Amino acid sequence: MQNPDFSEIVALICKEDPRFDRKAYDFVRLGLDHTVKELKKKDAARAERSRHVSGPELLDGLRVYALDQFGPLAKTVLNTWGVQQCRDFGDIVFNLIEYNVFSKTENDRREDFADRFDFEEAFVKPFQPARRSRSTPETFGAA
Repeated sequence: MQNPDFSEIVALICKEDPRFDRKAYDFVRLGLDHTVKELKKKDAARAERSRHVSGPELLDGLRVYALDQFGPLAKTVLNTWGVQQCRDFGDIVFNLIEYNVFSKTENDRREDFADRFDFEEAFVKPFQPARRSRSTPETFGAA
């Protein structure tokens, strides 16, 4: 019997845990690939072939990847998929670990994904216009 492919595994996971859309799992997988590539660029001086990505590193990578892929719609897209907070990414990752899609070290925990950043701050605030200082009032129509 052949190993099920990623989409088949995600279908099984979604039957067991319907909180997250299948697209959220695709996003996390692609976001991990993106994070690994970015970390390799940073670690190029050490010439590491492959290394484990920690929960906080993955969360930071997923944040950057979401902003890159979806811009000001990042929070809306993630929320549509059921991803409301960092802890949800951890649940997705650990669902994938349970099905042997991702691996973990003995130091990896779900708690590594708790409250790393606030979704509003991470995905909305970068696109809001800067506020003007109220210390100097503007006058209109002054003669």
